Formats: sequence, C-alpha cells, structure tokens
Amino acid sequence: MKKKIWIGLAIVAVVGVTFFSFTRDQKNFEVAKNLDIYHTLFRELNMFYVDEVNPNELVKTSIDQMLESLDPYTNYISEDKIEDFRFMTTGEYAGIGALISKQKDRVIIAEPYEGKPAQKFGIKAGDEILEVQGKSTKEMNTEDVSTLLKGPANKPVKIKLQRPGAKKPYTVDVVREKISINAVPYYGMLDEKTAYIRLSSFTANCSKEVQKAFLELKEKNNPESLVLDLRGNPGGLLMESVKIVNFFVPKGEEIVSTKGKVKQWDKVYKANAEPMDTTIKLAILVNRGSASASEIVAGAIQDLDRGIVVGSRTFGKGLVQTTRDLSYNTKLKVTTAKYYIPSGRCIQALDYSHRNEDGSVGQVPDSLITEFSTKNGRKVYDGGGVAPDVKIDADKLSTLAIELVTRYKVFDFATKFSNENESIAQPEEFKITDDIFTQFTAFVEASDFKYDSQSQDDFERLMKTAKREKYFGIAESEFEALKAKLEPNIEKDMTEFRPEICELLEDEIVSRYYYQKGAIRASISDDKGIKKAIEELNSETAYSSYFKSGKVIASIYPVRPQGPVYKVERVVSNQIMET
Repeated sequence: MKKKIWIGLAIVAVVGVTFFSFTRDQKNFEVAKNLDIYHTLFRELNMFYVDEVNPNELVKTSIDQMLESLDPYTNYISEDKIEDFRFMTTGEYAGIGALISKQKDRVIIAEPYEGKPAQKFGIKAGDEILEVQGKSTKEMNTEDVSTLLKGPANKPVKIKLQRPGAKKPYTVDVVREKISINAVPYYGMLDEKTAYIRLSSFTANCSKEVQKAFLELKEKNNPESLVLDLRGNPGGLLMESVKIVNFFVPKGEEIVSTKGKVKQWDKVYKANAEPMDTTIKLAILVNRGSASASEIVAGAIQDLDRGIVVGSRTFGKGLVQTTRDLSYNTKLKVTTAKYYIPSGRCIQALDYSHRNEDGSVGQVPDSLITEFSTKNGRKVYDGGGVAPDVKIDADKLSTLAIELVTRYKVFDFATKFSNENESIAQPEEFKITDDIFTQFTAFVEASDFKYDSQSQDDFERLMKTAKREKYFGIAESEFEALKAKLEPNIEKDMTEFRPEICELLEDEIVSRYYYQKGAIRASISDDKGIKKAIEELNSETAYSSYFKSGKVIASIYPVRPQGPVYKVERVVSNQIMET
C-alpha cells in the first residue's frame, strides 16, 4: 500500500514538474514569438513606409504606449532623460539654479532659487531668455532650454536675457554649480507651543533635514506639538518615509510592508532606530497632491494612533517602483510591489482608470472598500488614499482668479512691481493695499483681458434648451436679467473676488523679494489647514478623542470626484523646468 502511495506521489510530482516546465516554456515561446513579430513589423515599416520615419521616436512611442496599458507609474527613461530622473530621486543637478517656463512664444525665468547662481548673478523672475551659448531660444521649448542651461559644475554658461521694461537686453556668464534643492524649504514656530516643518519631497537624505529642523526647534523652543506639512508632496524614496515615521514611534514598530510577484520584493520595514520624540502631539497636513511616501507617513502615523491627519483625502498611490538598467544607458522604472501600512490596508486606488482630473482617487464603489483597524481599534478603510481624521475642504478659486494666474497677469504684474519697487515689508507684514490693487486692476484692463465663466457657459446651454422646449418665452425677462448678472465684468468681478486675488498677488510679489521661504511665511497666517491643525492640537480633549477605540476615521462611502482643485499657491506653468 505504502509503495503505491509513493508511486502515486512520484507521478504527481513528475506531472507537476512537467506542467510547470511546459507552462514556463510556453510563456517563453510567447515572449520570443511576439518579440520576433515586433522586430519584423518594425523592419518592414522602416523600409517601406511612404515617408521617412524616426526610429527613436517610433520605438519610444511604442514603449510608452505599452507601459501606459499597465499602470501610470511604470515608465521608460531614455538616455536624454537620465539627468531629470536623477534629480527627481536625489534633488541634485548641475545648473544655474532656477525654474523656467514657457509664456506664449517666450521662455522666461519663473523663479531663481535663493543663494544659487542665477540669483547671485542678478537674474530675476520675469526675465526672458533670448540666447544660451549663442543659440537663439526662438522655437525652443522649456526642455530644450533647460538642457542648454545644465552642464558641468564650475563651468560658465553665457545667457542673453531681456528684462521687462529695459530698453536693451543684457548678457551674463553664469557659473554653474551643483544644485541641491532643500526638501525642507521652511520650518519655524507657529505659536509658543506649536512647531512647523514643511517637507516638499522625499529625496535622498530628506529625513536628515527633517531631523535637523525638529531638533533645532526642540532645543530652542521645546514645543508641545508639531505640524508636519506634506501637502503637495508627490513622494519619492520609500526608506526616507520609514526614517521620518521612526522619529516619532518606538523602535520595532512596523511602518510599512511591500508585497510583489517576485518574493524578493516582499519586505517588512520597521523602526530600527531609537526615536527622537514619542510623546509630542502630531498633526500631518495632507491634500490630494500628497502621494506615495507622503501617504506612508500619514497612513502609518494614523494606523499607529501616533497623531492626527488633517486636510483632504490623499492621492492614492500605493505602488512601489524599482529602476532596472537597460542597454544604451536607459532605464525602466517598473512597478514591482504594492505597499501596505500597519493596519494592513493598501492605499493604492483600486482602479487606475477612474481618476479625478489631477490623477487623484476617483469614485470607488462600496463593494470594493474593506474595513481595517488601527492600533487602538479605530476603524479605517481602504479604497484609495488616506482619509483624514480632520477633513478640510480644499480652496477653490473663481474662474477669474484662475484665468489671471494661468494667463500670467499675476506673474507679469509682480514682475513689473518688483522692477519698480526696491523693497517691501517682511513677508508676514506685506499686504496688498488699495493702491496696489488699483494698479493691478488697471494693469489687467490695459492688457485687454477677457474671459468666459463656467456659469456663463452653463447658462447659454440652459437658454438653448429652454428655447428648444419653448419655455424661454414664458420667462424671457427673468432669463435676460440673469444673463446680465452672469456676464463677466472685470471691474465688478475684481471687486467681488478681491480677497483671493490679493492672496495670489501677495504670494507672487513676496516671492520676488524673499523667494520660496518668504512665500511660505506669508501664507501661514491665512492658511485654513494650519489654523485647524493648531486648534486641534491645542485642545487636549479634542486631540485625545481621535484615538478612542471604535472611532470611525472614514466611513464606507464612495470617494466622489471633487472637481478641479486649485491651490492658493504661486502658479507659473505646467511646462515648468529645473535649470
């Protein structure tokens, strides 16, 4: 009997091995077959297509389209993009230290970084780049100009620029430097009890910047609470997020784990160092722009009941990417795993396709949402992103304000103002006076600025429908009265939306004199998120109530698209480039 059993097991084992071998060989055959089809197709296309084709562009397009069918984060990095990729992960590159953008047919300096070569050599925001190393920038995009401006450190690059209002262009030889962007652009005290740290990216060693900022604030001010601002932080290196959580949780706590198809990507990341402070009250500020590593920090702090999350639901990116070297100095950034925060939930949006316009979490049906528990037993849910403990509705700008920003009226006025005014008050004290606002209104009107509102577009559709259904005649006078009220009127609308326009102007003008750090300082006093975080942290009963067992952090509900969110921050262009 035993002999028969062993024979049976042996047969099963052989069949299993044979099946596995057949499956593997079949898969290898499919790969080889399709690669051969692709090779022959490309050869025939290159030989016989009626027009000349660019092999590099064709292959790049086919690769990009193939990877796009998988997920939004698996990308091919061509040789000419390697430097940009390196900057994304390290925050370092060699150049002049400025942001540039395209304004119609002109490439302009959007922002020189404080203390970097562009600023030290006298270049200002708003200056138009005419030539780089004798090459005209006409017909160039920001990527082309950025490539010309970057180069070896300690080597000069000749730039010809035109300053608005000046009669003649000027030329300057800017000596390039190794540029390192601070991941912590600002830190300080919000009040006597509350410290504040803004973290803008998870680049290499950003945890050391956070550590340095916190220890300095602790030594000088001994705060009772800390607000860690991760709004708009797109993430970056996973290990940096683990280190930052480790600063505030005991050694040995699990922070995040990853699971992939290949076993080598199944890892558990724990706090492996002694923390800096396990008792200070914590508030993590997030919004729809907080992604990836930002969500690990916010989610881990929430799951471990170590602090509160304040703001709006985060982006929803719970996928881990690894870079693999390819031939000819190219790389593949490939999704290899998903990460899971301590409660066991994955914050990756379950559906790649149904996203909001900015790419953040779209609608998630109740059936796809699962319940989990935090360390204290609070109920939390997956489905995409981290839901805040304290929800704050995102600020939405009026159509007028959006148009003034995207059509460079705010930017151009700030350029004009800074060229005509040598100095302004400190960031916290500078305000848009009646005189400055009158100047801006006149500046906009003189530019023959016109715009259409969404309300006006919707009203026009309503009128057409009413006429088609023959209701228009019944209420024609009411329709005409409402049309008059909705008709965009620059003078009227500038007054109506003055508070938000003034906020944009203050931010832009302050940045011309005090750069990024100054713009952050100027915005703090009117920041709804910061105000709410301070309020919750300073109330002992409110803060402690968030960590009670059984409390529901996020109800089971579909994550409804909220419409476009426009942050009240300085906006230059979606074609912005580091140089």
